[in-house]
Amino acid sequence: MGVFENSGGDAIAKRILMVDDEAGFSRAIKYALEKEGYEVLTASNGLQGLMTAQKEDIDLLILDVMLPGLDGYEVCNRLRSNPKTSKLPIIMLSAKGQDVDRTTGLTVGANEYISKPVENTTLIARIASWLGES
Repeated sequence: MGVFENSGGDAIAKRILMVDDEAGFSRAIKYALEKEGYEVLTASNGLQGLMTAQKEDIDLLILDVMLPGLDGYEVCNRLRSNPKTSKLPIIMLSAKGQDVDRTTGLTVGANEYISKPVENTTLIARIASWLGES
């Protein structure tokens, strides 16, 4: 999982950007995803996440809602309005678990909204699904 072959038969890891300001949580998720064969980039605030998503070639974005500077809703909204990132799979992963939070996340363009805490196996399964690996 997490790796696909290019036309030359070389294995290439899928790239995931994780945007979360909780360093310990980010490290734990990054470790779990790297064990699955994914390449993981991280950003600790909304602006950094937005800029990285627009600059780097990533396959999926995991986005927290409560971020310093730009919140996750605004980051998602801006990525959806940019032709380069408009189709990027975005999983919002947040401690904000109310229906209104989920509805807002999906309204601004997230493909999926998952509440923290989340089991690694659940998150990995959802990522694989969005990357067409299931």
